[in-house]
Amino acid sequence: MTSQYLIFDADDTLWENNIYFERAFEDFAEFLAHSSLQPAQVRAVLDEIETANNRIHGYGTLNFARNLRETYLRLAEREVREDDMKTVIGFAERILEAPMEVIDAVPETLEYLASRHDLTLFTKGHPEEQRLKIDRSGLGRFFGHTAIVKEKDAAAYRALASERGLQPGVTWMIGNSPKSDINPAIEAGLNAVFVPHAHTWVLEKQDLRPGAGRLLVLESFDGLRDWF
Repeated sequence: MTSQYLIFDADDTLWENNIYFERAFEDFAEFLAHSSLQPAQVRAVLDEIETANNRIHGYGTLNFARNLRETYLRLAEREVREDDMKTVIGFAERILEAPMEVIDAVPETLEYLASRHDLTLFTKGHPEEQRLKIDRSGLGRFFGHTAIVKEKDAAAYRALASERGLQPGVTWMIGNSPKSDINPAIEAGLNAVFVPHAHTWVLEKQDLRPGAGRLLVLESFDGLRDWF
């Protein structure tokens, strides 16, 4: 086929990410031990705080630690001690020590695609944290270009396409997040491939929206070989 421009999301597309945040929240909810709120209700408070703070501070583990801290201060039913705050922050900091777990079939699929197409890695989050993940994953060698941005919205996709001279008709965004990967890419006039993940962050979920570009939905990452 004609060479295509393939743009890849990173977290929960190439490697596991949100499962570690979910485990941190479970530990946090158990430590909070709220007398009347169920974990789902505690999570709703955290989601509210994260939605507000992400616009200001962005994403990443350190910002998640800030959000857990704020949630604890809002919901704690006991006197807040310094040791309590260290414990809460520790739930988030442990994420930085989590093993790098590349998703099944990703390396061999990227190797196959890199021999046929132009590959770009496009991720959001704390730049140093994302670069460390890329290095630890060993996947950076497959990409001709890497971009780390604060937010992946339609404007960010248009800017990336303009800077790199990507032709919309042969450019595809591949990811697990409707909010950050699929809908904004389609809005920007690009094509997209949705590869669902069982543990996609709740704040990244949206209904898929139609647009000018083509949309593919695949069950697994290695399904890309059948299309590209």
